[in-house]
Order: sequence, then C-alpha cells, then structure tokens
Amino acid sequence: MSQLANSVAQAGRHRETTPRYVVPFLVFIGFIALQAVAPLPPHVDLPLRVAVIGALLLFFSRPVIQLAPRHLALSLLLGVGVFLVWIGPDLLFPHYRQSWLFNNSLTAASRGPFDTALRQDSFALVFRLLRAILIVPIVEELFWRGWLMRWLIDVDFRKVPLGAYSPLSFWITAVMFASEHGPYWDVGLAAGILYNWWMIRTKSLADCILAHAVTNAVLSAWVIFGGHWEYWL
Repeated sequence: MSQLANSVAQAGRHRETTPRYVVPFLVFIGFIALQAVAPLPPHVDLPLRVAVIGALLLFFSRPVIQLAPRHLALSLLLGVGVFLVWIGPDLLFPHYRQSWLFNNSLTAASRGPFDTALRQDSFALVFRLLRAILIVPIVEELFWRGWLMRWLIDVDFRKVPLGAYSPLSFWITAVMFASEHGPYWDVGLAAGILYNWWMIRTKSLADCILAHAVTNAVLSAWVIFGGHWEYWL
C-alpha cells in the first residue's frame, strides 16, 4: 500500500508544473494589457478571451484543476461573505472611494466607452459573465493559491502541499492579489486574506475556486440588476 501511495504521489507531482498554474494567468493579464494598447470592441474581445483562456484551462491546465469541493455549503457561504465585504464600505460610506487612497495615478481605473458599450451589448455581456464566473476564479486560484503561496515557501513548489502556511507567503500573496484590483485594493486585500485562509483551512483548490466563483456571480448580479457598473473594472 505504501508503494502504491508513493506512486500516486509521484504521479501527482509529475502533473504539477509551474506553467500549468501560471500560463493561464499570464495570458489573462496579457489580454488586459493588449486591450489597453489596442482596444477591441467588447463583442470581439470578450469571446476571444473566454475561448483562448478556456481552451488553455481545458487542454493544458486541466490535470491540476480541482473541481470537487469538500466543503460545499461553507464555500458557498464564504463566497457570499466576500461579496458583502466587497460592497460593504461603499454602502456604509457613500463617498468612501473618492479618497485619494483609491483615486490616484497608481490605483485609478478608467471608466470609458468599454463599460457603456458593454451595457448595451447582450452578446458581450454573456461572455463577460462567463469570464467573471467561470474563467477568472479558476485562473486566479490556480495562480495565487495553487502556485504562488506554495512557491514562496519553496521554489520546488511540488514539495509543498496545498494550504501550507507561511506568514511571508500568506501576506505577500494577499497584498499582490489586492494590487490586481486597482481602486478596490482594500477590499481586494480583505478578499485575498479570506481566500488564503480558506485554502489553509480546507487544503482544497476546488473550495477556493467555488468560493471565488460565488463571489463573482453575486457581484455580477449586483452590477447588472443594481446598475453598479463601477465594480466591473
């Protein structure tokens, strides 16, 4: 039995390579950078992003993607909780995000024709939802909590189990996750801390993906049905 367990562990480590965790995220960021330089209309840009990154996840990163959560109900609750954390400051303090802490050259996000066009383009809107709910949670959880949190503990991250804790890796990952969210860096930091904590508690990439997907799904509903388009950077 021990030999069988060792064989299974070795097979798992063999599937775990840095590119499987990192490449989809780099392509995701690349699309954002490309859109800033040479913007495409939403009905072209969004389907292209979903198709390319979806294919990468399915055919390249699938061996390291976990989709069977161990704590279904609690992951759902955490996802809703992070959503409430995300919108809470703006509900409690209406002018909160007008502070220089969030509106400055480093964190300010553009609010341009992209948002206006998206609201009027049902086809593009469907792909924006697919990106937010299906693509982003997998891409980001693979990179931030599946790879980076472990790589910061040991460059040979395959030796580090999912959910291993190190103060340095925990906080660097949380801060970098926050930096990805522009003027929402504060709630991004809170979300990063909660998702990191959930990974440590569950040792399950699938549970983090589910929680993240629920957050994005509820936030998307808040954006569309509540007219809070500012949350879609």
